[in-house]
Amino acid sequence: MAVSSKKTKRTKKIVFYVGLVLFLVFTLFPFLIMFMTSFKSPKEAISAPPTFFPKDWTFQHYIDIFNPDIFPFLTYFKNSFIVSLVASGIAVVLGILGAYALSKLRFRARTTINASFYTVYMFSGILLIVPLFKIISSVGLYDTRTALIITMVVQTLPTAIFMLISYFDTIPVDIEEAAMMDGLNRMQIIMRIIVPLAISGIISVFVYCFMVAWNDYLFASIFLSDSELFTLPIGLNTLFSTPDYIWGRMMAASLVTALPVVIMYALSERFIKGNLTDGGVKG
Repeated sequence: MAVSSKKTKRTKKIVFYVGLVLFLVFTLFPFLIMFMTSFKSPKEAISAPPTFFPKDWTFQHYIDIFNPDIFPFLTYFKNSFIVSLVASGIAVVLGILGAYALSKLRFRARTTINASFYTVYMFSGILLIVPLFKIISSVGLYDTRTALIITMVVQTLPTAIFMLISYFDTIPVDIEEAAMMDGLNRMQIIMRIIVPLAISGIISVFVYCFMVAWNDYLFASIFLSDSELFTLPIGLNTLFSTPDYIWGRMMAASLVTALPVVIMYALSERFIKGNLTDGGVKG
């Protein structure tokens, strides 16, 4: 019976890892195709039958996307970075304050407000375009980075608050009561106690907000018309619309555009794991 049980466990492990490998191959295969195509010559990229590995490796496509005359990548990168960083920072700060109020304070309509966050997911973000466009146009912010920052905060703030509430709920009330007895006010409690204890959750929320803002195409295409203010998703669309439809150049630009988010996610994951390890309470 023991031998049979071991064989069963071993078989389950083999099936699990084989399934996991197949899933990863299926998921990553399009990115491998993009990566290989970015090193192919324009002629080889559209050759038939197609090749997986480039016959003649070339880095010209990566050089071209950093050429301002072909693709002003650095301008688009700067716009995307400013919008994503500022919008994420604002969403996290407001999210911390809102989540703390809904998690720790007791007031009328608290339950109703908490429940209202679930209704946000019932509607698509496209429904906000018309009212946001009218508001932003009426105050003279159309075609500015500020307009896009506002729309990104509106998009991400409900989720930021909803996610942070679940983190703040795990912090014992006794810690706050002890801090109040030591003379700390609410803001001091938030900055000195709540934020350090929930730093892993705050980083997760920041990365989520940054990714949403970085990858946004819909709102950027509506609220921006000046090419000098275009973000990377809009810039990629203009690259795809050029007469010289070069697949390798498009794949190179797409991969470089995705790289900052991948790096941020990898760094934040390591930081979160380290913080969770170092943040134990000694008894």
